[in-house]
Amino acid sequence: MFIRSVRAEFLKLRRSFIWLAMLALPVLSAGLGTANYLNNLGMLTEQWYSLWTQHALFYCTLFAPALTGVYCAYICRLEHLNRNWNAVMTQPVPVGTMLAAKLTVVSVMTALTQLFIGILFIISGKIAGLTAPIPFELVYWILRGWWALTVQASLLLCVALIIRSFAVPVAAGILGGFCGLPALVKGFGVFFPFSLLELGMCSHNPSEPMDCSAAGFLISSCLYLLLGFSVSVLWMRKQDVKTT
Repeated sequence: MFIRSVRAEFLKLRRSFIWLAMLALPVLSAGLGTANYLNNLGMLTEQWYSLWTQHALFYCTLFAPALTGVYCAYICRLEHLNRNWNAVMTQPVPVGTMLAAKLTVVSVMTALTQLFIGILFIISGKIAGLTAPIPFELVYWILRGWWALTVQASLLLCVALIIRSFAVPVAAGILGGFCGLPALVKGFGVFFPFSLLELGMCSHNPSEPMDCSAAGFLISSCLYLLLGFSVSVLWMRKQDVKTT
């Protein structure tokens, strides 16, 4: 039943604009990061690591949270239209299974985005003329970033379910991304869900380990993931099907 639900969610995304957003926003983010790097070569002297700080600055703060909000908003869009929740809630599919399928699809989309970001980073470095070896840490940055984005998706999916507006989850993602930066600077990044992306991708100190322990990162991310998913399930179970 879960696999069928996942397939059904992917079918909704066929021929949608969501794939264009997945391509355009990372390219824009990488372009801004590369341009910023090239304009500050006097201060940014660590080649790949310096380039990563500029890419991650734009991506983690703005583009990734916004794009995740778009994914979550779109995955709920068809149900929000034309009273489709009435049909969905009468299907013999448990609420938890339905929401897990939606979260899985968004997580897959963030994984593809992360892979694309890694490819764009390597291409940008070659265009910028970097000659040092590509840091192997890039694999960890991408993987930890994917997990952090899945956590964000759990929370933004909850927002998309409760507030039936396409713009609100996107705005919530952008706001969370901007709030995550000062939380990270103040040393509270591990306690704020939208700072986990910067922590996992080592956006500020890529040549150093994460600013928190791996255990702290994992525990915090799992708690927020469960929080977002649990609230979503409780909301859908208690909320009457709306007819307007």
